[in-house]
Amino acid sequence: MSGNTNLEYRKYVLGFAAVLIVALYVLRLFVLQLTSDDFKLRADSNAFMKRILFPARGAISDRNGTLLVYNQPAYDILVTMREQIGVDTLDLCETLGIDRAWYERRMAEIKDRNRNPGYSPHTQQLFMSQLSTEEFSRFQEKMFRFQGFSFQKRTIRQYTTNHAAHILGDVGEVSPKDIEADDYYRAGDYIGKLGVESSYERQLRGIKGTEILLRDVHGRLKGSYHNGDYDQHPIPGKNLTLSIDIELQALGERLMQGKLGSIVAIEPSTGEILCMVSSPTYDPREMVGRQRGRKHMELSRDPMKPLLNRAIMGLYPPGSTFKTSQALTFLEEGIITPNTEYPCSHGFRFKGLKVGCHGHGSPLALVPAIATSCNGYFCWGLYHMLGNHTKYHSVQEAMTRWKDHMVAMGFGYQLGVDLPGEKRGLIPNADFYDKAYRGSWNGLTVISISIGQGEVTLTPLQIANLGATIANRGWFITPHIVKEIQDEQLDTLYTRKRYTHVASTHYETVVAGMARAVEGGTCRQAHNSDYVVCGKTGTAQNRGHDHSVFMGFAPRVNPKIAIAVYVENGGWGATFGVPFGALMMEQYLTGHLSEASEQKAQALINRPIYYGEAAR
Repeated sequence: MSGNTNLEYRKYVLGFAAVLIVALYVLRLFVLQLTSDDFKLRADSNAFMKRILFPARGAISDRNGTLLVYNQPAYDILVTMREQIGVDTLDLCETLGIDRAWYERRMAEIKDRNRNPGYSPHTQQLFMSQLSTEEFSRFQEKMFRFQGFSFQKRTIRQYTTNHAAHILGDVGEVSPKDIEADDYYRAGDYIGKLGVESSYERQLRGIKGTEILLRDVHGRLKGSYHNGDYDQHPIPGKNLTLSIDIELQALGERLMQGKLGSIVAIEPSTGEILCMVSSPTYDPREMVGRQRGRKHMELSRDPMKPLLNRAIMGLYPPGSTFKTSQALTFLEEGIITPNTEYPCSHGFRFKGLKVGCHGHGSPLALVPAIATSCNGYFCWGLYHMLGNHTKYHSVQEAMTRWKDHMVAMGFGYQLGVDLPGEKRGLIPNADFYDKAYRGSWNGLTVISISIGQGEVTLTPLQIANLGATIANRGWFITPHIVKEIQDEQLDTLYTRKRYTHVASTHYETVVAGMARAVEGGTCRQAHNSDYVVCGKTGTAQNRGHDHSVFMGFAPRVNPKIAIAVYVENGGWGATFGVPFGALMMEQYLTGHLSEASEQKAQALINRPIYYGEAAR
């Protein structure tokens, strides 16, 4: 009886094993035929070679049509791992000008699926990129010896100028994150890394094409498949016209040689950025090709931070340029009128608190207060606003109203410029001070913000935009660096007006004060007999030497340029800020500098500023 039971048990076991084996075979066939492309890739690679055709990247010009960035031919060396067995690696290395260690390291990188997630031994992989025509010629002569190695033609960026590096940006090899974020890219592709090359990558890059080549039984290429009927031609990237004037940009960079800071100029009526200088800078022509990685590392280690675009990333106290925004706020809120006078006894003095000021007449109305940059006047204005319990229920409500005006003028948040990395700056609000002082604070506690000190920080772009807003008497268009995109409209962000909360009549009062500052106040060096300049100095307090700041525009009627100059540790606003601003406006409005202005420019360039050991 037990024998029959064992026989019956074995029958079921064998039956189960047979079914399992059949199921495994069916599953494997399903995987091979329907879900895996391994054999398809092998078959295709035996019969065809698909070569990627890279589109020409869009060219970049300045507002006057001067070509700034273009393309020139370059070549990539590709390898198909499955086919390169038996290659004389010594000969290959000598031909390409590399050593054996580099060759082995590169082969290991290609096979590393963490660094190269799209790796397959049956498809072409990038081995070496951006060979010049001369380098490629040596390889092409011997290419028949190197089975499994091929090439693809592409372009490399070239720059006609050594200026505007922070604006133009550069192009570098994609990272794994880039590939993961956009399936357009594969290992070895290139992408805009900085500047407009990054922010307008989708417009500049174009669309890839594909060329299908036929192989014979020995793997040799026999020409196009079906005479190229199935090829896809690449679509070139779109050309960009920038808003900058490269001559104005060049002058700004020349003036800022050996100095830290920024110069930003804007066309008020359009929001187009005419120049954006960040100093120190670097030569964009050195960030090209295989040397890019080494050069980028050098720049990133430089203690003066030349890669930092101070125009949109530098956060600075705006100093007295900020007084114009305070005047507008006090006027709109009814705290003052143009005729309101405040005393200034070498500064603001009240209840034991003193904020110093230089000597001038007292008391003053608003226009002369702007012209002389009176600290006392604007301290009194803020004190009366935050302490006005008739108009506001609390200091917090008054502070919120103040903050809302600042935000409407473009402070405290990113403006939205079409460049990567813009910082927002800081405009404190009631919650900020409630936390800092546990709810016990008043106008005297925060009085320094009225003169652009204390917690307030802006970028040079925001200061220049303040000048453009005043020039327009109460509105601005978001500053932008691209003027035109080939066959495409600009984002509406860069075409629509943004209004502040202040009436245009109040702006006329501030304009009058800025005009008087140039006629006989703190901005006298900006005076020009050919057009009326409106300006405001700033001397921003700092732990070391004060920063030299200027904000202004010209002409007074129908303004063509608004500008901000910020020279770190430059001292008084009149030391560097005003003369730099005047020279930049003269260059743009007249097309050149007079002989006297050129001499003045050279003297300012030669005037040193000591920045400590880091500057050596």
